[in-house]
Amino acid sequence: MTAPASDAGAEPGHDPGPLAGLLQRNRSWVERKTRADPEFFARLVEQQCPDYFWIGCSDSRVPATEIVDLDPGEMFVHRNVANLASADDPNFQAALVFAVEVLRVRHILVVGHYGCGGVRAALAPPEPGPIAAWLSPIRATLRSHRASLAGMTDGETACDRLCELNVMAQVAQLAENPALTAAWSQGRELSLHGWIYAIRDGLLKPVCETISQPLDRARPTPSILDVEWLDCNVA
Repeated sequence: MTAPASDAGAEPGHDPGPLAGLLQRNRSWVERKTRADPEFFARLVEQQCPDYFWIGCSDSRVPATEIVDLDPGEMFVHRNVANLASADDPNFQAALVFAVEVLRVRHILVVGHYGCGGVRAALAPPEPGPIAAWLSPIRATLRSHRASLAGMTDGETACDRLCELNVMAQVAQLAENPALTAAWSQGRELSLHGWIYAIRDGLLKPVCETISQPLDRARPTPSILDVEWLDCNVA
């Protein structure tokens, strides 16, 4: 078959289309990395042994490794809409088990962000479809705290509060995930953290106490939000 005229003369591996700029940026990035550290890519090939597992939102404004100033290979990352940690999501559960049992990370971070589009969508009447189904855990959290959220006259403030509550809910749910309880029962040093990111200033902050043992022996604290730990399966 004859190639289209627009591709005639194109070099192998060269994209003449609208993504050519991304490929060029990739090559420039490789050159900068290699110039600064000639062994950088050789080290990446040899091993992946991060200490951190980041569970974050898919939002393109929240680049996981960049906002904590880590290089590739230093943090294992799973991202989805609204940073949910649902044990019945096989994609997430596979990533969690790999992080805990294979990579043997020492810290798991649930990281939400203010102004999250998924959280905002959960505040609106649901429309049938996959997005509504995916956001059902956030709506459960909303129902648990509807009274306190309804008392906020500023919609943005209520949305940001629900972003924080959602992080806390995912942390509480993760603390009961079999992958973590099994690791703790084996005496593993594994800590669970809940943070939130402010796009407006680039800063991260914790929203709950670090958990390093099963919840029945841990002492969760409402130090920031003055709320109890949440059950994401509330009807």
